[in-house]
Amino acid sequence: MKKSKFKDSQIIGYIKRAEAGEPVASICREAGISSATFYKWRSKYGGMDVSMMSRVKELEEENRRLKKMYAEAQMDSAILKEALTKKW
Repeated sequence: MKKSKFKDSQIIGYIKRAEAGEPVASICREAGISSATFYKWRSKYGGMDVSMMSRVKELEEENRRLKKMYAEAQMDSAILKEALTKKW
């Protein structure tokens, strides 16, 4: 996963400023991001604080690792089944 150049606190700060009434276009211009990026952040992290956002990222990383482990276990199982069913 690509590492963001923005810290969690910065992203939350931009979202809070937009909620306070500052125009999204000026926030995006200042941050150097597109409006699509801002709206993606708002849909994903809107209503969160920094600690909740960090926890979500930890859970996403753990989920990614578990999916990888499961895929590897399934692959190992398939290889073993194939090896057992082959006739010598």
